[in-house]
Amino acid sequence: MTNIDWERVQAGLDREKHKMIWRPYGAPEIMNLETSAFHDGQISEPWDVPQKMIVSVAITGAFFQHKQNPNQPITPEEIRESAREVALAGASALHIHVRDDRGYNVLSPRRFHEVIAPLHKEFPTMPIDGCLVPALAGEWETMEAVMASKLLDAAPINATATYIGDSLFVKPAPVIMEKTRLINQHGSTPEIAVYTDADVAIAKRFLISSGLIETPALWLVLPALPGGSPMDNTRQMIEGLTRIVSSIRDVDPEGLIMVCAAGRASTHLATQAALMGLHIRVGMEDTYYKWPHRDDILTSNLEALQLAQKIAEVTGRDIATPEEARALMGLPDTHEFNGDGSALVALG
Repeated sequence: MTNIDWERVQAGLDREKHKMIWRPYGAPEIMNLETSAFHDGQISEPWDVPQKMIVSVAITGAFFQHKQNPNQPITPEEIRESAREVALAGASALHIHVRDDRGYNVLSPRRFHEVIAPLHKEFPTMPIDGCLVPALAGEWETMEAVMASKLLDAAPINATATYIGDSLFVKPAPVIMEKTRLINQHGSTPEIAVYTDADVAIAKRFLISSGLIETPALWLVLPALPGGSPMDNTRQMIEGLTRIVSSIRDVDPEGLIMVCAAGRASTHLATQAALMGLHIRVGMEDTYYKWPHRDDILTSNLEALQLAQKIAEVTGRDIATPEEARALMGLPDTHEFNGDGSALVALG
């Protein structure tokens, strides 16, 4: 420890009479957050943060099984009822995958219809998008059948070349371009899904510069998954999300950005996105953890939505209604699907 000259300290105390130096030049009003006594200019203005925040719920994904989370919706009935539960509880939008009898992701027109058609009937203004990733023989044709059925308001385009967990996940440029063309052709809206800032450059090169997608566009940001932008601690999360969003803003300044609560970062990532004025997607597709620093498992999509509702409350934002979400996403006022699905049954 250093030696302190306590005699000099005492001399200073005596000189200042044990008081702070204070000159209230603005008296009688000393502190105002908006103005100064010396001029009439405004000093502190409200932040430019959108009041409305879309909260989409991704009901189930392609990967997680009951081994990871015993609460994971797997069957068409479980997926549909979980979606219905969050729709009734105030979700802005829904994101749908379907599984086969073994619990694996499948592009089944019949199963998409079983899940989505009743939801459209009960919630005609609810935006519903679905993940259509053709990876196996014959899936390109079934993907086209789902698009042609008019079940989906929107569908993601995964502009990425990365590993996701223990699998290589690459979308060749011709595939993402043709899939985008088909989404446009069938009257749905393409959503650009990116996992790292490099994916933003891929999207710009093949989708935006080509004119296939006009800006402002819809963006889905999926960091924190294994193989995506790493978010293994708070610093990585803050720097990583800021970097990706900045990259998108360079390409598409007015684009609508929805950040997916993924991996362990999950709820903290959604909170950061809400603070940044972005939109969020929560649910059991992209994570089974509630918080990054604990091992608590999500019990339901409703619980994920309720956490998002708390985030909206503490950040002073309002969750968009389905009608408001449609307007923000540039969708028609209502979904116009009228098919009975009979043509889809034979396609599986």
